[in-house]
Amino acid sequence: MSATSKDVARLAGVAQSTVSYVLNSRRPVSADTRRRVEDAIRELGFQPHAGARALVSRRTRVIGLVVPFGTAGDPAGLIPFLDTITTCARERDHDVLLVTADEGAEGLRRLAGRALCDAVVLMGIEADDERIPVAAALPVPVVTIGVPDVPSELHCVDLDFSMAGRLAVEELAACGLRRVVLLGHAESEVARGLNYVARFARGAERAAAVAGLGFRSVSPLEPEHGPVTEEVRRQLADAEGPVGFVVAGHRALPHVLAALRALGRVPGEDAAVVALCTDERAVAEPSEPSNVSTEPREVSRRAMDLLFRLLDQEGAGASSTVELVAPRLTRRATTTVPDINTTVTTVTSTAPDTTVTTAVPHTNTTVTSPVPDTNTPGTSPTPGPTVTSSSP
Repeated sequence: MSATSKDVARLAGVAQSTVSYVLNSRRPVSADTRRRVEDAIRELGFQPHAGARALVSRRTRVIGLVVPFGTAGDPAGLIPFLDTITTCARERDHDVLLVTADEGAEGLRRLAGRALCDAVVLMGIEADDERIPVAAALPVPVVTIGVPDVPSELHCVDLDFSMAGRLAVEELAACGLRRVVLLGHAESEVARGLNYVARFARGAERAAAVAGLGFRSVSPLEPEHGPVTEEVRRQLADAEGPVGFVVAGHRALPHVLAALRALGRVPGEDAAVVALCTDERAVAEPSEPSNVSTEPREVSRRAMDLLFRLLDQEGAGASSTVELVAPRLTRRATTTVPDINTTVTTVTSTAPDTTVTTAVPHTNTTVTSPVPDTNTPGTSPTPGPTVTSSSP
């Protein structure tokens, strides 16, 4: 027979109402009393009845997660987000209800209309996203992972993709390269106007202009062997001297590295590569390319921290916020910075997340950019293949 709250109260030596206070955080309880109740819960294996708790607390203790399954992007790339979000929810005694993004705005209305959850995390954000006005009008807290052109009254958390683009180009400039080619995202991502596509491209292009580098953007680019190999071949043929490649789509990365090897180019020697991807994906490649990490777990953790702060405040005084996570550049074998001093130098400013570390080439240096770029609004790229270039 399953244990009840009365059994917990008896074992802990408290009133049954005190057990309810501990479970629902409705009233303050002393640390000693809370410990005794929690010990009794563990000893008895007590599982609170979700329906009963919802009636008492007027909360479902469920977080709605709108995930872009079946749309543009890489399903495997969602795993770090899903794992971190569900872990954060369980740490706070909440469950997660998955809703596929292809339900659109109607899926959000269903979540709120049926009182299925206490708050919503919205992913797969487009620059001009039809769900944003609906999400802003929901009676529950909403946090987006991604930044639309117009955030409305929402709270947004994302990687600073503009800074990521800048970091990648600055690394290639430090290698002494004078020409940078951005191999862009897949057509499905570009056509949907996913918010990060334009932000990353703008950051890269601006950094190239500041550094006086020749810059070419190839977008969209399908992450398949044939199109990638042909594009790498074309860019090398058009160039005078070594070329630096920024690979925006991590699915294209193995094809870029394979194409360079097939064309007799050694990444890090007569061509350089910086990829936008997680550290795990970078070290999984035989060439171990330099990369700007997309930080999916840190982005997810901050989104959940923000969401639970909003829940604790019950929405009081909540105003729109955009929180950007600083990306990290890790220097590996595919970028070689010449004439670097053998000592490690660390420069720290007074602003948060502003440490820059440089070290000897090929020592897996990690570099964090000193100043976040807060110019986050994105624009929907025009569908169809385009190549833009500029010369120093």
